Amino acid sequence: MKKIIIAFLMPIFFINMSNAQTTQKQNQNPFTLVYDGAITENVKGKVNIHPVNYKIKEISIVANVYTPANYDPSKKYPALVIAHPNGGVKEQVAGLFAQRLAEQGFITITADAAYQGGSGGTPRYVDKPANRIEDIFSMADFISQFNGVNTARLGLLGICGGGGYSLKAAQADKRFKAVATLSMFNSGLVRRNGFMNSQLSTIQERLKKASEARALQQVSGGEVLYANNSTAPLNDEQIAKLPFDLYREGYIYYGKTHAHPNSSGNYTLSSLMDLMTFDANTNMDLISQPLLMIAGSKSDTKYMTDEAFPNAINSKDKELFLINGATHIETYWKPEYVSQEVNKLNEFFKQYLK
Repeated sequence: MKKIIIAFLMPIFFINMSNAQTTQKQNQNPFTLVYDGAITENVKGKVNIHPVNYKIKEISIVANVYTPANYDPSKKYPALVIAHPNGGVKEQVAGLFAQRLAEQGFITITADAAYQGGSGGTPRYVDKPANRIEDIFSMADFISQFNGVNTARLGLLGICGGGGYSLKAAQADKRFKAVATLSMFNSGLVRRNGFMNSQLSTIQERLKKASEARALQQVSGGEVLYANNSTAPLNDEQIAKLPFDLYREGYIYYGKTHAHPNSSGNYTLSSLMDLMTFDANTNMDLISQPLLMIAGSKSDTKYMTDEAFPNAINSKDKELFLINGATHIETYWKPEYVSQEVNKLNEFFKQYLK
């Protein structure tokens, strides 16, 4: 029984923390951005942020577009679609990289996933891989029509869970001329096998619970079950006892230092039916575009990048780039690591989005 609880709870360590501990950064920023160095106002001649919205079928999507300094809509710019981590929102790490890469001359877009963050969709926190991949396709649709975008120079960056979904999106969508991942997290692999394959013995039992949750949900007026309904925050001692750097540092990042009220790692229990049958590492041979995969050398999620990278056998130009000394969460915010990552991404995208 203990293993089942860990399987459901541990991957969503920042549940409901952000509502209770909204950061001072978010309160002070007019765009509710919570990363260091975030834009506080649009100034002529500098990088600007443009909140936009569009629809995926009937679902309203909220996104931010960042334009480079001295942006001229009559000119043509390379553009980047940026997919956020599981449970994250556009105001956190995805926004940081969208802004920093806009500083390098790219038009960038990052959106809250459907059913999550500030975007619409009910029930809340449905977390299905097909939806996340469609989110990426739809960002490409929107940004391709934005003034100044050169659609022949479109790239894709996925962070954490967004990285796994970006690998899948790039397999099918050849509008993306180059694809990069940062701290790639293979959501299906972890939901199925547990982190570091720690839950192999409970796969069938967890699938049964997910199936029962769907059955309940489909009944008229049926209850929607979630993977975790706990609202009690952990204290420092409890955080220190969490297994793995990813969970300890992730709890602090999402729950304290970079909390945002729209960010929640919760998901409907029935979503596991889709998540547990998904694997970002399948069909990697369909990626023909140049590929850059970045991971921290000390990241306990690095094994997911290591497994996927060699399978991209038809990407003629591919590189695995390690950030020496970085853990998974540190690649999101630590200035010396972020600078290395931005420099590498800028070099990569400018080379292959000519």
